[in-house]
Amino acid sequence: MDLKERLQQVFVTVFDNDAIELTPQLTADDVDEWDSLSHINLMLAIELEFGIEFDQSEIQDFANVGELMASIEEKTRTLK
Repeated sequence: MDLKERLQQVFVTVFDNDAIELTPQLTADDVDEWDSLSHINLMLAIELEFGIEFDQSEIQDFANVGELMASIEEKTRTLK
């Protein structure tokens, strides 16, 4: 399973919504269930899924899923 597929599964699980389709442009404004509490749950679930950690500024600064995916790719690359 590639990064996008794994991330898609995390989103579906956290938001309990099978209809979510990840695109690089997707933002919290595009997902009804995505509020501040679910954002924290999402970040924690992503950290667990990928074995990475975000610092506080990163968690707040992602503008869209594309930026999030780029950060995950960078962090997982340094783990190898």
